[in-house]
Amino acid sequence: MIKPKMIIFDYGQTLINEKEFDVFAGTKAVLLNAAKNPNNISVKEIQGLATELNKEIGRYVIDLDKESVLEVHNHIFQKYLYEYFDIELTKPHEEVERIFEKAAISSETTKNIENLLFYLNEQKIRTSVISNISFSGSLLKEKIDTYIPNNNFEFIIASSEYVFRKPHKRIFQLALRKAKLAPRDVWYCGDNAVCDVDGASNCRIFPVWYKGAIKDVEKKTPQSNHLEIYDWFELRDILERIS
Repeated sequence: MIKPKMIIFDYGQTLINEKEFDVFAGTKAVLLNAAKNPNNISVKEIQGLATELNKEIGRYVIDLDKESVLEVHNHIFQKYLYEYFDIELTKPHEEVERIFEKAAISSETTKNIENLLFYLNEQKIRTSVISNISFSGSLLKEKIDTYIPNNNFEFIIASSEYVFRKPHKRIFQLALRKAKLAPRDVWYCGDNAVCDVDGASNCRIFPVWYKGAIKDVEKKTPQSNHLEIYDWFELRDILERIS
């Protein structure tokens, strides 16, 4: 095992534990604060269409092997969703998604992540982020900076801004190019067996399967060699033992 020059982190359930995702609350907040709804379209109707659209673009499918590896930016998605019902958004797309996210998602940092990041910075091990997320890159960075204000992430890649989703090789290769590092010098930490662990491994990046924020029984297990941890202190201890 080679000590990494950089560790790249997933976002959701890795850096940040998203405890709740209430899409109805998010849409209700948008209708109340950022939209004109002349036909009194209900939250239920809007979410019904959103569910149909997500299925059609291959998002949130049960079988991860069939999930799309191409990302649809949230601004485009919400533009279609609201214009379909003749609902006028009265605020910029950036503000609309912020209103939705704040109302829909309850979050907290994963246990001991800030201690690990402080340690990595002390050891001069570089850090960055790749996230499968439809929200804009600016909102993703804003959330990370809010919950982990002292982070030293060199770059934050949101799939919404770069076409491809994990486990597609292109998004990992982009990170390697940004870091100017070979795969052997990089580790990737994430909670998803397919997107994070196998995706990184397929690009010859060493994968770490973080399971500290996983609440549901995993239906998938990684097909590649990997390190499995439940607490970030475990990763710190492992790094300290590598010369």
